[in-house]
Amino acid sequence: MAQKAIREYDAKSILAKHWDKYFPNFTYAYETVMVQNGAELREAAKTSAWLNEKTLVAKPDMLFGKRGKNGLVLFKDTKPGDVKLEKAASWIDEKSSSKQEVYFEFDGDTPAGTPSVDMLTHFVVEPFTPHEQAEEYYISATCVGDDDMLYMSAEGGMEVEEGWEEKVTEVAFKITDTEDQIASKIKANVPADVADKDKEAFAEFAIGFFKAYRELNFAYLEINPFVMQGNKIELLDMVAKLDDTAGFMMVDQWGDVEYPTAFGMEEKSPEVLAVEEADAKTGASLKLTLLKPEARIWTMVAGGGASVVYADTIADLAGIEDLANYGEYSGGPTTGETKFYAETLLDLMTREKDPQGRDKILIIGGAIANFTDVAKTFTGIIQAFEAYQDKMKEVGIKIYVRRGGPNYEKGLKDIKEAADRMGIWIDVYGPETHVTDIVRMAVEA
Repeated sequence: MAQKAIREYDAKSILAKHWDKYFPNFTYAYETVMVQNGAELREAAKTSAWLNEKTLVAKPDMLFGKRGKNGLVLFKDTKPGDVKLEKAASWIDEKSSSKQEVYFEFDGDTPAGTPSVDMLTHFVVEPFTPHEQAEEYYISATCVGDDDMLYMSAEGGMEVEEGWEEKVTEVAFKITDTEDQIASKIKANVPADVADKDKEAFAEFAIGFFKAYRELNFAYLEINPFVMQGNKIELLDMVAKLDDTAGFMMVDQWGDVEYPTAFGMEEKSPEVLAVEEADAKTGASLKLTLLKPEARIWTMVAGGGASVVYADTIADLAGIEDLANYGEYSGGPTTGETKFYAETLLDLMTREKDPQGRDKILIIGGAIANFTDVAKTFTGIIQAFEAYQDKMKEVGIKIYVRRGGPNYEKGLKDIKEAADRMGIWIDVYGPETHVTDIVRMAVEA
């Protein structure tokens, strides 16, 4: 499962879109807007009357938690629940006008560790929900090993992580569990501290929540807290990740979802964004992270596990400063998809020579494939070689290949013959060679 974090705004939008299916006996107002500055908020108020009529809450929507402890939740001017449109707009302009320090760790209410510093670019604004502490609850779901896990607590809010084992009830579900089995397990494990008047409603909400988590292909879904007032539900804070390998079949269910760069992280390059876009359109897996584009050693590795092994081996034998990228192509990509991925890497590799005048190294590796047709994917790599052969020879690139799996003999033969024909340096090995031996060979050479 490949996980991608999404904004709180998008998570709430997805759940709201399918609310009646999963929570038919509960109401949720879904009054939420996302803006980048005060002017956008004032403009939104022209079509969303509630922004003018209700008291508001504003907070950054930048893929980080502990916003309250960082002083980045506006819910009061002089007292809780008195923030109106103009105050929210001016506060957003203030917080977005300069870089902010955000601490991800706290010792009680005291910041711990080194802060991340970045600009706040997106804010979510919602109505303020008056409620009692006893009306706040916690719920989340994610995959752990072969099971799906549901976590429930009668105590929501910033402190739920403290004393997790005492406060949170954990329930495991097999992929084969039926709807009746899931419902039965949830009803039997409603946290004891849930108010008696809310126990039945809590169980019903939790059943719908878990069903939505599975059917909408969330990889992680957390509401902390949600407020339950009879049959009225308010989702105060949400954190969500999607299983992006399901993106190609969830276009209608998810809508136009953005996968933003987290606060404090560098913006993604056009090449990384292009690979992510291609990945979202296929059932295969295409991943690319640029570590140091000017570095010498590049990898094109089949399989997520193998990519970790190769990266670790390169770091051990050559040093992490020599590793240019990290990623994978796996899951049976087509010839065209493999060609696109290989061309992306070769384009990045051939933009400049090694500063020390050394040959650059491209490691095309992987374990023994189960179902990926090696010859078919290598055809895509050969096509990329043909497009970039002149640049590859100009920059100086040596290629080391180690691969096994269906049609690997043909794939290795084809790529060796094609590289020799084009005058590209290549060394080719099959599954008889240890999976990372080509790293040692490349570094020693």
